[in-house]
Amino acid sequence: MLLSLIALLSAALLANTAPPTCYSRVLSLSKEITESFKELQTSKAVDSCVEMLPRLYLDIHNYCVLAKLRDFVAYPRCERVLEVSELKEKARSLYTIMISYCRRDLVFLTDDCSTLENPILPPTEPSIIES
Repeated sequence: MLLSLIALLSAALLANTAPPTCYSRVLSLSKEITESFKELQTSKAVDSCVEMLPRLYLDIHNYCVLAKLRDFVAYPRCERVLEVSELKEKARSLYTIMISYCRRDLVFLTDDCSTLENPILPPTEPSIIES
């Protein structure tokens, strides 16, 4: 009885762990790149060239994200900053995934390039202060 229960629970766990889809991989990598860029911008050891990097806000539902990724990867400065080189490599990987492996799976909902330059972010919930 206990053995069958363990087998049933194991099967349920395996059923819930599906392999990542193209969409989920693109979404997670774009979030990772955006967070890494934010951390790079706010780090204490910011090189002067990092301040000059193109803004990197990624919305994978916007067709302009492809041009944004291309421009970021091709940016000629900051080659000597390791963190920037790693970020460019991630951006290059995301671009490759989007144009080759997942090109038929992705749906672009807009092509408004200005929203990638000046994103309208959802408001954050105000924190409740207890007195």
